[in-house]
Amino acid sequence: MNKNLKRIAHNAVIESGYNAEKIYDTALKFQQLMMIYDGAAKQITTKLEILNKEFNVRGKRSPIESIKSRIKSPESIALKLDRHGLPMSLENMTLSLNDVAGVRVICPYVADIYDVRDMFLSQADIRLIEEKDYIAEPKPSGYRSLHIVVETDVYLSECVCPVRVEVQLRTIAMDFWSSLEHKMRYKTEKDVPQSIRDELRQCADRIAQNDLDMQSIAQRLQLCSV
Repeated sequence: MNKNLKRIAHNAVIESGYNAEKIYDTALKFQQLMMIYDGAAKQITTKLEILNKEFNVRGKRSPIESIKSRIKSPESIALKLDRHGLPMSLENMTLSLNDVAGVRVICPYVADIYDVRDMFLSQADIRLIEEKDYIAEPKPSGYRSLHIVVETDVYLSECVCPVRVEVQLRTIAMDFWSSLEHKMRYKTEKDVPQSIRDELRQCADRIAQNDLDMQSIAQRLQLCSV
């Protein structure tokens, strides 16, 4: 456990008043919440898999290459709340974090990202909460992806729980760059030199141009086959 996590955990125990019963109750509620988030991620994944299978059954090219899902670890949740200046609590987690449950959709081309987004959001039981288009406006690092936060209902035995899930849509090339950049950035605790930041941004720009070039080639080939 790193120093930040030790500090966060220590503060959380102090706030509980060292009450063993309260700590146990919180741990149980956390486990239940994570089960609900996992259920929401699975529901979203299933919806996207059905769209993918529909295109395959119809003999058409699918705009979905692959689908991945994940639930944030307790450590990641604690560190993110701390970065936001919030105490570690279940209330802060559910109200302030939209990405406890996450689904990543990898698409062949940029245009596919927006097609999948539109098809997915047209479903009646999916409610759009927030959208951030880092393709139209990349982050300073060069990061590109379309992020949408949606809300879906998870049905339990005695209640219905509305749950937020972050869905990231990106191309194969965007995912390649993001995965490598993430690994490089988190391998070092020191600040990344500006020269390396500039190189990473240049790589991201070249990859983005390659995405558009490949999409253009694919569209021209499609016209040739008509």
